[in-house]
Amino acid sequence: MNKKNILLLGTLLVFLASCKDYLEPYPNGDISSEEIWKYQDIVQGLVGQCYDYMDNNDGRGYNNNNGAYLDCATDNAVRTSTTDNLRRLAVGAITTSQDPFRTYWDYDYRAINSVNTFLKDRRGYNTRFIVNNDWNTLVKNRLQGEAFALRAWFQWDLLQRFGGKGLDGQMLGYPIVLEPLSVTEATNLPRNTYDDCVKQILADCDSAYKYLPIAHRDFLVPNAGDRVYAGAKYWGRMDGITTRAIKSNVYLTWASPLFNAGNDKSRWEMAAKYAKEVIDFKLTVDNVTKGFVPANGVNWFDPNFPGIVFASRYNNGNDAMERMFYPGGFQGTGSMGASQDLVDAFPMKNGYPITDPKSLYNPANPYKDRDPRFYSVIFHNDAKAIRSGKTEVMYTFENWEGGKDQALAASTNSRTNYHIKKMVWMGLNWKDASPNRQPHAKFYIRWAHMCLNFAEAANHVVGPTDVAKFGLSAKDAIKYLRTRKSYDGAAGLATDPYLDEVSAAGETTFDQFVKNERRIETCFEGFRFYDLRRWATPLAELNKPVRGAQIIKNADGTFTYNLNVEVEARQFSSHFLPIPYDEMLRMDKLVQNEGWDAWK
Repeated sequence: MNKKNILLLGTLLVFLASCKDYLEPYPNGDISSEEIWKYQDIVQGLVGQCYDYMDNNDGRGYNNNNGAYLDCATDNAVRTSTTDNLRRLAVGAITTSQDPFRTYWDYDYRAINSVNTFLKDRRGYNTRFIVNNDWNTLVKNRLQGEAFALRAWFQWDLLQRFGGKGLDGQMLGYPIVLEPLSVTEATNLPRNTYDDCVKQILADCDSAYKYLPIAHRDFLVPNAGDRVYAGAKYWGRMDGITTRAIKSNVYLTWASPLFNAGNDKSRWEMAAKYAKEVIDFKLTVDNVTKGFVPANGVNWFDPNFPGIVFASRYNNGNDAMERMFYPGGFQGTGSMGASQDLVDAFPMKNGYPITDPKSLYNPANPYKDRDPRFYSVIFHNDAKAIRSGKTEVMYTFENWEGGKDQALAASTNSRTNYHIKKMVWMGLNWKDASPNRQPHAKFYIRWAHMCLNFAEAANHVVGPTDVAKFGLSAKDAIKYLRTRKSYDGAAGLATDPYLDEVSAAGETTFDQFVKNERRIETCFEGFRFYDLRRWATPLAELNKPVRGAQIIKNADGTFTYNLNVEVEARQFSSHFLPIPYDEMLRMDKLVQNEGWDAWK
């Protein structure tokens, strides 16, 4: 036997053991695949369990490899641990046994198998859930729609993560699976083409839309008696407007240079169309009393925040984000630090980038007069953590040479000399007798994300300022974000001459501007890793060293800054992630992605 076949036998035994649980019926492997249809709770569980798979994938906050940590494989941030697997990926030292994305493949297919069981032969839809006919219709339509939407969601996760050019030169996605599979059936599947995967996701979104309410809101359910089985109690589950947002995300990536060699403009148009549908829904339908207000900032600690399109379940009274971002001096772990590159991406308070002479940027005092958003995202040297709604200074960051943060153990202090404020609850102080911990969730899709999608896509279709095509210009979509309040409630840009200038400069200049706005808005949410790749950013750019700050405190209390310190070299050999190595060993028909020859 050759080496690969020997490895295959060993891996297959592991696979058979690991796959048994999710290929057998949910939730109890002791109940046969036929018996589950006798129990309506178990049938509902085929759909409901998928939200747990989503949480297992992505956590219920951003403290994971699909959130903030993923930015540490970009120019936004640096992981403090030098042995972390994402850090190994970033520096080109990852091995087949250290794949930080392996579990996502597993959970995605667990979820897909579960909803396929529900959808097959419409047996889930035809199950009797409630005696009352009207209520039964509400339940079965919702579950059928959720099943299609969840399959689209998990397929999109597979495509975004593992789609890419194969070693055979074809642009490939993932193995499309539309039937519940047994262990033997799931052991040798080929990857479908990238385009076919896109079309399947879009089709599932459209199927879901036919069954789902546009949103789970009580005011959209006029009969109060129906709110037992419809309305706000299902907030956090798939709904119609979420499927429109998923389609916008799929089209945006499919339209981007890495996956759109022919620059098919219709893909950009569809990305803009569906983003605009979500934008309009929030502005005209969801903009009810105490509802969505576009001028407000984001409340990261409200799992019912109206700017959410779709979010994870939440962890109540949680402090994982604060632990991760604060340094050891304030009882955190300092697990990662923002880069100088990201700091430089924030403009000044007059809206101009720091490279523009009109910005009045002073490198000797680099944190003065910056865009209000900067202060709600970054803890810089000499910044103060002030208790929410109070004047109490809970902590002062001392990142100068010899300062208290620099004196910490290296394992609990940022390597870049910046810490992160975004998504940190400023009412938390562990020194309190009863620390005030707030809920944390992951806002997978926000209204702001749709504004960014629209601006990028619409600009490629009609330029920055055209209103006629979509009823909104790319410029105005970005204006929403630059004029609203920051995350900590500071007023946005009152005047914005730079936005006027860059909009007048045309498509190419505006595109670079939108990319920077996207970077600022989505930092530490796990977007930039995929954005940089879909834009076909040259590997030479991806492999530029990530910078931090070196700070000296002078005798007079002022500081001297060296803002060009190379903190970490990067070594990416491909725009694509690898297909998990054990899957390659197990399934001969799989083709590995370009740049991962050793993972065949």
